[in-house]
Amino acid sequence: MTTPSFDFDVAVVGAGMAGLTCAKQLRQAGDRVVILEKSRGVGGRIATRRLHETLADHGTCYLTPKGEAFQALLEQLTEAGIVQSWTDTVHTLSPDGTLSESPLTERYPRYVAPAGMTAIAKSLATNLDIRFSHLVQSLTLVDNAYWRLSAQRTNPDQTKAIETVTARAIVIAIPAPQAAALLQTLPSDVLPETFLQQVRNVAFSPCLSVMAGYTPDRQQDWFSQYPDVRSLTFVKDGNLSWLGLDSSKRVAPSQPVFVVQSTAGFAEPYLDAIDLQAAGYQLLKRSAEKLAPWLAKPDWLQVHRWRYAFAKTPLAEPYLAATTSAPLVCAGDWCGGMKAEQAFLSGLAVAESMQQAL
Repeated sequence: MTTPSFDFDVAVVGAGMAGLTCAKQLRQAGDRVVILEKSRGVGGRIATRRLHETLADHGTCYLTPKGEAFQALLEQLTEAGIVQSWTDTVHTLSPDGTLSESPLTERYPRYVAPAGMTAIAKSLATNLDIRFSHLVQSLTLVDNAYWRLSAQRTNPDQTKAIETVTARAIVIAIPAPQAAALLQTLPSDVLPETFLQQVRNVAFSPCLSVMAGYTPDRQQDWFSQYPDVRSLTFVKDGNLSWLGLDSSKRVAPSQPVFVVQSTAGFAEPYLDAIDLQAAGYQLLKRSAEKLAPWLAKPDWLQVHRWRYAFAKTPLAEPYLAATTSAPLVCAGDWCGGMKAEQAFLSGLAVAESMQQAL
């Protein structure tokens, strides 16, 4: 009998927290692992934008460990100088304009990376084989023994071409709607419809994230009015969800930079909009009405659309394994929750499961 030939033990689709964590664990165990990532960088929603000679974290704004495993990771990152505690207090602004601090029972460190949140993902990605600008378009089960993944290379500096990778097992670590679109390329005799429907049932909420910079003097204006406010949640606001003084994460910031995140209801009409600038200014205007008039007039702004920001209906389990003849597993923050810690735990759980299956 001929032994099947494949390039890797495991192919991971997606270089977010779950995919990176899983790949790192498997590689440390001695497995041959490759990550195929459609974008040009790692991190997924642990994202940082470089703009106007500064940084802005337009995805995950901070990390709050709850369990021992994630706490241990953040302690390692702290010792390495990658993350530090930013604040232990998240303020809330009620509809009547009342500003409140977190109660003492809810005060605990919120961790950030002074060099941008993507520094966390880059640390996890060290020594991993990652193929950037590789959009996986189809999966094929070969001889009921291993997988063939076809990926389109999408780097604008290169001629678009299809690259094929083979692996004994697959981990799909991308948002559920994207995972469902990829999985439906498989015939029903390979992947049961019931499995695909479980993935399809996970719904996501969108979000718009506004990055806005102001003249240096505005920093003193903010601190004179809100000396202790770094992170602010809006209560029952139809447009605004969260505001953070992002520049307070940096070492010696040259100007105040704010990040404002919208509610899902505000973002939904803009899912297919080409220009998001007007929406960004609308969110800043609303912030100005609530907090400080000058917030409506930034020096510059950029808007990012997160189509899959938060899982509305996450699965209860840390991963979803198919009953295919070659291992296929879905992972991500939508498996077990909706935050970065759940993505991390999902990656750990999948790696442990894969080591037993391979």
